[in-house]
Amino acid sequence: MTASTTGAQRIREFKMPDVGEGLTEAEILKWYVQPGDTVTDGQVICEVETAKAAVELPIPYDGVVHALHFDEGVTVDVGTSIIAVDTDPGAGPVPDGSAAPAVDTAAAPADEDAEPQGRQAVLVGYGAAPASTKRRARKPQPGASTGVPVQPERANAALQAEVNGRSAAAAPVAPVAPAVTSGRPLAKPPVRKLAKDLGIDLATIAPTGPDGIITREDVHAAAAPAPSVAAAPEPEVAVPAAAGVVDTAARERRVPVKGVRKATAQAMVNSAFTAPHVTEFITVDVTRTMKLVQELKQDPDMAGLRVNPLLLVAKAFLVAIKRHPEANAAWDEANQEIVYKDYVNLGIAAATPRGLIVPNIKDAGVKTLPQLAAELGELVATAREGKTSPAAMSGGTVTITNVGVFGVDTGTPILNPGESAILAFGAVKLQPWVHKGKVKPRQVTTLALSFDHRLIDGELGSKLLADVAAILEYPKRLITWG
Repeated sequence: MTASTTGAQRIREFKMPDVGEGLTEAEILKWYVQPGDTVTDGQVICEVETAKAAVELPIPYDGVVHALHFDEGVTVDVGTSIIAVDTDPGAGPVPDGSAAPAVDTAAAPADEDAEPQGRQAVLVGYGAAPASTKRRARKPQPGASTGVPVQPERANAALQAEVNGRSAAAAPVAPVAPAVTSGRPLAKPPVRKLAKDLGIDLATIAPTGPDGIITREDVHAAAAPAPSVAAAPEPEVAVPAAAGVVDTAARERRVPVKGVRKATAQAMVNSAFTAPHVTEFITVDVTRTMKLVQELKQDPDMAGLRVNPLLLVAKAFLVAIKRHPEANAAWDEANQEIVYKDYVNLGIAAATPRGLIVPNIKDAGVKTLPQLAAELGELVATAREGKTSPAAMSGGTVTITNVGVFGVDTGTPILNPGESAILAFGAVKLQPWVHKGKVKPRQVTTLALSFDHRLIDGELGSKLLADVAAILEYPKRLITWG
């Protein structure tokens, strides 16, 4: 065995894995190792940000870091080598050229085992398809000369003479073949009528349309009066900037769209233009619910748990879905089927420094109130730390967005892709309200429910929202309906 072969076997290339569901790229946020550092199987070597979350990557073997192929802040395609590790550092120095280069597989030269044409298989999906578009040969224009080249200056002058209504003989150039040498000039009926109304002979017009067809623009150009003397171009004069006009470029910042922000933008655009959204609103007195929140904070069974209005809104939403299970569904476009789900993965929209993410609580519909409070608190804390895993953000069925924390009454939320409904919980405010026949100050909020109209019709959506409001108005229905 040669030294070069030994070196090649010693160096292991670790490629960017697909850490989510079909993700195609990730940005390297931070390296935890440098060349020369010793690593062990399972040790975290870097943190990357995918389109869904920030994830730490472990190395799957022991050795010494030989090279880092990318700097921090670089976005790398899935399947591309990011680090080289010497798995046998005790064998001496690594021979030069033994490490496998980190190159794009699509750009690597083909060998005798590679496919001669087509797309090259990579770790996830396939590479770019080779270009196959070929340009067709342009058809010759009627009357165009194909054997003798025409000087551009003379041809342009003759064409200008034809357009201006002057005979070709008046121009100081050699004769040029007319645009239409024989037969009736080609033009559509509206163009012929326009020429007749303007008194223009179509035979005198040089066509510019495809296949020698005279266009409306050709007719208007022929009808335009010819200038008597060509005016000399005036020298350009710099126009001073208007007083008070300030260049704003120095006061603008441009930030690349990537990571969670890029994924959120794509998801919202796809959802808004794929699922037909309907949004309904309801304003409700939640005074009793707010009192219950305060009572639960003193309950020993809720000790150590975060109790807030969002918790009871989530529980009310789950009970309402239990009463209307047809609303918990998904649209399968490929198979043209509606998928009804006997489980509820409740998404909670969370604002993070990296952008909006929607982790979800698995099987939220079967959890008790203390269990729901515990998972809700853990979900929010993990999201704020930027440690939410891709698995926690996949498989959601419905979502709640709490816009009330920003003092907003409500909004028209956009569906999370693949989900059937999203509930917006607005700010709770003290307002005058008719209670038991008298106007009294009550704690009031506005709810908004957006749903996919392919899955949920107006009646079902209205009943779902009305039930959520009814529970929040009389929270004892959590027991009687739940």
